[in-house]
Amino acid sequence: MFYIHQTSCISPQQSFRDINLDELNVYSDQRLLAIEPGYNGIPPGVLRRMGKAVRMGVGAAMQTLQNKAAPNGIIMATANGGKEDCVKFLNQIIEYDEGLLTPINFVQSTPNAIAAQIGLLTGNHGYNITHLHLGLAFEFAVMDVVMLLEENPGNSYLLGAVDDISLYNYVFEEKDDLYKKEPLSAHLLYQTDSPGCVPGEGATMFLINGDQNGSLAKLVGVDTLHSEDPIAVKEKLQDFLRNYLPAGEVIDLLLSGENGDNRLLKYYTACESIIDEHVAIARFKHMSGEYPTAVAMGLWLCCHILQKQTIPDHMVKRATKTLYKNILIYNNFKGAQHSFMLVSIPT
Repeated sequence: MFYIHQTSCISPQQSFRDINLDELNVYSDQRLLAIEPGYNGIPPGVLRRMGKAVRMGVGAAMQTLQNKAAPNGIIMATANGGKEDCVKFLNQIIEYDEGLLTPINFVQSTPNAIAAQIGLLTGNHGYNITHLHLGLAFEFAVMDVVMLLEENPGNSYLLGAVDDISLYNYVFEEKDDLYKKEPLSAHLLYQTDSPGCVPGEGATMFLINGDQNGSLAKLVGVDTLHSEDPIAVKEKLQDFLRNYLPAGEVIDLLLSGENGDNRLLKYYTACESIIDEHVAIARFKHMSGEYPTAVAMGLWLCCHILQKQTIPDHMVKRATKTLYKNILIYNNFKGAQHSFMLVSIPT
């Protein structure tokens, strides 16, 4: 479908520039907060006006595009980006009685502010869009890129996903019982038998095109499903593998979006039941936390694993193979939105 040539990731782990995934960073105040780097290349006057989601998105994008030709378009995915500034602006309307309001919060109060800022700072006048489909936002952004490349095979695109933990997002989701109530160490996330997950945040960017030469990884296929039936999820995965896994090829690794919520474990168990016992299984949400576009970090990890041919010990649920060629990502958001991606070594 397309090839990934450059990628960067700002996350709660040491995933940006000097990458070290073997050392696991633990939670802060029951949240996995992103480690923000020094944002080189962003003018200080612009940087101080940016909200956290915009900062992370622009910072990851500038790193990805460093010393690279300008892409033909920018495709972003987010569910929460801009919410904090939106609430700040609404509060200002009340505070100042609809008088003279600060324009900065208004400008950054929409989710497309991230893609817009990247376009402005890089002088990119091409296709610019942001996808907002909650837990499937990144997957639909991927599908958008696939269609763009089918129409324009020689083009390249910046594909990305950004979500942050604002106070407002956290309170809304906590009231909806999305998060765990008890204090928890990252090492014990998958050993707890309780509802809820741990919130996270991050920004992940990919420079992609249809050229195999010099690429890090190949995205072979992507598909989604809306369902609360584990059997339907299992059948969808079987169809997905039949459609996208080349004849004679096997899955070497299942990268699971399991997040420690015992209410969702039935879906992951259903998917693991059709995977051969010789397939390795790894998990990543103790590293990223849970957020709508966390699967983008999963794709970033696939690129890292395929290049390094190694998996940090704390990610491993079942260790088998030592050579990774085809990686299946299965992700689930709130038990209703499911996605499948197949990533392989470029061939």
